[in-house]
Amino acid sequence: MEPYAAHVSLRWSDMDAYAHINNVQFLRLLEDARVIAFRDWFDNPDGGRSLLDEGVLVSRHEIEYRRPLGFRHEPVEIRIWVSRIGGAGFDVAYIVTDPKPLGDSEGETVYAVAETELALYDFEGSRPRRMRPSERTSLERQLGAVAPFRRRRR
Repeated sequence: MEPYAAHVSLRWSDMDAYAHINNVQFLRLLEDARVIAFRDWFDNPDGGRSLLDEGVLVSRHEIEYRRPLGFRHEPVEIRIWVSRIGGAGFDVAYIVTDPKPLGDSEGETVYAVAETELALYDFEGSRPRRMRPSERTSLERQLGAVAPFRRRRR
């Protein structure tokens, strides 16, 4: 399965005093990539409710920073895929890198590897909810390996 590639622009305000993108701003970059990907993965052309209309909450993030990312006008490429599917939630994995034209010919520059755990939530009933078969089918199309962390927490 080829990961989805979302191109996300950096903002001047993402930079910190050390002239690189602040570690907290990486969460915004990941969120922007998720919104872009989920629009494609779960868009419901027949007008019915989709997973995004129902509610998804972040329950955990894990980020491994690999290299400082300085501000630039070109967007970063965030590869995103589903890394786990459960009964009431799923995990999404990411690799933050340069888009191909910016990438160095000798190898890929990876700025961060991350994984987000998401819980399905019923906002009307104020409670978690189970995954529907149609949602599972959409997620299975994006299913790949776990995030390639150098060190996994046990």
